[in-house]
Amino acid sequence: MSNSITAPQITVLDTGGQYTHLIARRVRQLGVYADVQPSDTPAAILRSRKGIIISGGPASVYEPGSPDIDPELLRVQTPVLGICYGHQLMAHHLGGKVQRGERGEYGIAHLTVTAPDALWNGVTHSQIWMSHRDTVQSVPEGFRVTAATESIGIAAMSAPERKLFGLQFHPEVAHTHAGTRILENFVFDVCKAVKDWDVSQRVPVIEEQIRAAAQDRNVFFFVSGGVDSTVAYTLCLRALGPERVYGTYVDTGLMRKSETDFVRDIFRQLGAAHFLVDEAEREFLSVLEGIFDPEQKRLAIGEQFVKVQERILATEHFLSGNWILGQGTIYPDTIESGGTAKADLIKTHHNRVAGIQALIDSGRIIEPLTSFYKDEVREIGRDIGVPARFLMRHPFPGPGLAIRCLCSEEEAALGATDDGFLLPVRSVGVQGDSRSYRNALALERTPSLEAVQKIAPELTNRRSDINRVVALCGSKAPLFEMRVFRAPLTKRRLDLLRDADAIVRQFSAEIGFEDMVWQFPVILLPLGTAQASESVVLRPINSVDGMTADVALMAPEHLEQLTRKLLALPAVAAVFYDLTNKPPGTIEWE
Repeated sequence: MSNSITAPQITVLDTGGQYTHLIARRVRQLGVYADVQPSDTPAAILRSRKGIIISGGPASVYEPGSPDIDPELLRVQTPVLGICYGHQLMAHHLGGKVQRGERGEYGIAHLTVTAPDALWNGVTHSQIWMSHRDTVQSVPEGFRVTAATESIGIAAMSAPERKLFGLQFHPEVAHTHAGTRILENFVFDVCKAVKDWDVSQRVPVIEEQIRAAAQDRNVFFFVSGGVDSTVAYTLCLRALGPERVYGTYVDTGLMRKSETDFVRDIFRQLGAAHFLVDEAEREFLSVLEGIFDPEQKRLAIGEQFVKVQERILATEHFLSGNWILGQGTIYPDTIESGGTAKADLIKTHHNRVAGIQALIDSGRIIEPLTSFYKDEVREIGRDIGVPARFLMRHPFPGPGLAIRCLCSEEEAALGATDDGFLLPVRSVGVQGDSRSYRNALALERTPSLEAVQKIAPELTNRRSDINRVVALCGSKAPLFEMRVFRAPLTKRRLDLLRDADAIVRQFSAEIGFEDMVWQFPVILLPLGTAQASESVVLRPINSVDGMTADVALMAPEHLEQLTRKLLALPAVAAVFYDLTNKPPGTIEWE
């Protein structure tokens, strides 16, 4: 989406990283138009660019078939910045040494600049964000090491006279405090780019894209009441008019308490002319019966959405032969679902299952927000007048509480280790741009800043069998007496999770904590005793765009009160607090 821009000044080469489009977005935020192209785009095609950025990615440079670049790019004097995998790829092509690390490094680190160059103007120290296993062990001839962290000696390298720069960390994520300054230095001081991009033009361009995609067809939305679908729906209302935009809310039985009433109110206020609620709890619970694997859950829910959509569409005569399906898909949904050629599958989002993909391939889907992140969607919503109380809702996953209600196919005991108790339940993580599916480790200690900043990262980096660390807030029995029970997804368990979630939301609103965090998932684990067989995990986090996140700590006195409220539920045996940043743990557990 480039307004009147005819050509980008900066191109990001996509090697499959989770943050590839985030890099381009950060450049655009600086006022410079940037695009994303495949990593192997020939140098000749890119000769007009003022700068190239090679993204991170999940592969290893020494593996056959790993993403590569045209090596000519490193010889033509166009400035090149390699990030993470891109940094390793640059070293690999130019004669440096890249090798697999003894252990990965995921999350916060602290960087010191040791040899300043143009990239480091105004930066001497910074908190940075790492997500890698491989490292550059020696730099190519003519390069110098420019920065280091506590754990790696080559956090950055450069050959300034050749306009080549490499960073092992991710400057594009919010958790790298000097990241914007570093990218600004590259774009303006090194590449000599000029400002040519105005974000205020987003809405007119999106509306024109909607009209071009819809042509003379009506648009039908399956709305959730969340920020993304609400903003996408409203954009279509503006672009096409209320008589051409239809909406249905599917009550899957996987939603929070009172959610349906809230959604009805939203669309009444938006001025929706055609809106209905479809009760489909029985259908969804039926297809989820006997499914324990989280990826299979997501696939089953997504495919059932398609079937429900087909059933509903078949009953509406106005859609016959003249419709296009609207969705509120945003960029993280596509990239985590393996949405670019080299990206690794982290988890399949319900709006990227096979049935939906078939509609995309046949040109029957319109998704106005696929280039944007959550915070951008909120900005667009403000621009088009969506009420603030809707825009500031915490993100809620499309598959609903199904992916917050963990299942277990068999009974299992906890494993006592020197570090804590290994929970025989697994959750999804993202480590080095790749999906992990590993156990959680429980600590018999209360949550603390030290546990979040030092203990949990050290454990997830050192142990290859975990991707998540939780702290025990309170329990009805010692951990060594608990076990994981066989537990499918049932209405009884979902109702318990609904109750726990409602308690957490109400309490968080009362103490003002809800406004202090970006999202607060509540997870149910089949962990406990014969008398109380479930446990609750609290997962409050802060984020900007959902691509990275850090743990938000509740005040100890408030956490103690909330723990007592949750333990008052007869079926709840224990309450835990998730200490894991993203990476290595995804925000949701499944």
